[in-house]
Amino acid sequence: MTPHTDIVATGWVARMPRGWRPYLLLARVDRPIGTWLLFLPGSWGILLSAPSWAEAARLILLFGVGSLVMRAAGCVVNDLWDRDIDRLVARTAGRPLASGALRPSQALVFLTVLLLVGLGVLLQLNGLSQLLGVASLVLVALYPLAKRITWWPQLMMGFTFGFGAPLGYAAGAGHLGVAWGLIYAAAILWDLGFDTIYAHQDREDDALIGVKSTARLFGERTRPFLAACYAGSVVMLAAAGCAAGLQAWFYPALLLPVALLARQVVRLDIDDPALCLTLFRANREVGLAVALAVIVGRL
Repeated sequence: MTPHTDIVATGWVARMPRGWRPYLLLARVDRPIGTWLLFLPGSWGILLSAPSWAEAARLILLFGVGSLVMRAAGCVVNDLWDRDIDRLVARTAGRPLASGALRPSQALVFLTVLLLVGLGVLLQLNGLSQLLGVASLVLVALYPLAKRITWWPQLMMGFTFGFGAPLGYAAGAGHLGVAWGLIYAAAILWDLGFDTIYAHQDREDDALIGVKSTARLFGERTRPFLAACYAGSVVMLAAAGCAAGLQAWFYPALLLPVALLARQVVRLDIDDPALCLTLFRANREVGLAVALAVIVGRL
């Protein structure tokens, strides 16, 4: 595989004041796909459970801000844990902490600011959501360690990034229920699939330095594994819609995300890192299609 980096230090980031740029790159604002993938499951949960369209709009706005700052906070935690490993991986060697552009103490101050903004958003939600939001910080802190101890760090990523789905459901409904668990399961399986695609970018470097992943675990068997993850996610989405009492149009509307997911399975080439990144990014459209299906099911 050809070494590459997914850091985007050009464009609008390059026009920012020089002192800001390392922080922007640390927060991954040059690559908003991560914010989308954190936000979209939350939007599913909100749309599934919010008592009115006005409340859904309010919560989606809050989750948009929260996703931006908490994704950034997660990146800071990840890069603090992984700065020594990142120096050894072509795709990540240019990250601000790995390259020395920022010191750990500077990153910790930045992290504190991000968490304070996230707390401000959390306080706008109901009590149950606040409890769940605080609990999610445990996942944020532990997720970067998973690659050191298990072949399934992508599953841990699913529990972490997918947490927006049950959090969004709780924010809208104010209680837990069957649909709450089903939407979380759907998000976990979706994340497990697309993060396995993403991990194939680093498969060779990971093998050299001993980092584990489902990409390394499944290797040439990734396609059937990916198909199983995505199929399971769709089944859980359909079950969540049924449990939440969505209208019948929800189910044919799910055919659009099904087609988009199937396209990823068919196109996958684990030896093409650029294609893996493209397929990973295509999940924004998948998440938006799921949100659209939920909206259709509520009309």
